[in-house]
Amino acid sequence: MKRKRKKLMKRERLMSINKEKAEAAIYQFLEAIGENPNREGLLDTPKRVAKMYAEMFLGLGKDPKEEFTAVFKEHHEDVVIVKDISFYSICEHHLVPFYGKAHIAYLPSDGRVTGLSKLARAVEVASKRPQLQERLTSQIADALVEALNPKGTLVMVEAEHMCMTMRGIKKPGSKTITTTARGLYKESRAERQEVISLMTKD
Repeated sequence: MKRKRKKLMKRERLMSINKEKAEAAIYQFLEAIGENPNREGLLDTPKRVAKMYAEMFLGLGKDPKEEFTAVFKEHHEDVVIVKDISFYSICEHHLVPFYGKAHIAYLPSDGRVTGLSKLARAVEVASKRPQLQERLTSQIADALVEALNPKGTLVMVEAEHMCMTMRGIKKPGSKTITTTARGLYKESRAERQEVISLMTKD
């Protein structure tokens, strides 16, 4: 059932993209860089690229908070950490990829917890759009706070940006790390450092 729902949502997003405009824009871009869009190797490129970006921007128009549909009341008052959630996103400045891993920690309030897969889904929704890493980090944290109202939330995102690897300073392998804290993890440096040490521990 969940798989069918996911496929339906994906199909709806793909259908909501203005396919004709996207393909025309890519065709014109190929012309603008001096290519011949009508040569054999590029004939279907506008269609393929439009379809690819529609899939990469599946998160547009969706709220990451909506992924937290399953909230449970459990007798658990200690920190919950999910590490190494892989993601791929598109830098809104250059429209090239940045990708990496997100680490999420929250301290339940009144035993309110969510399914672990929901954290990964929230990351996916927030990342599949033209994005900035700083904003991505905050959006994930805000979604969790709104859905669960935990005592503390901390999100860390590590990513490699192709705009730094392929162009400009051309430094492959360099990583950008962003963090954002809410509640107890913002107020208490000791609590924050303890969670960060757990996140970064091998």
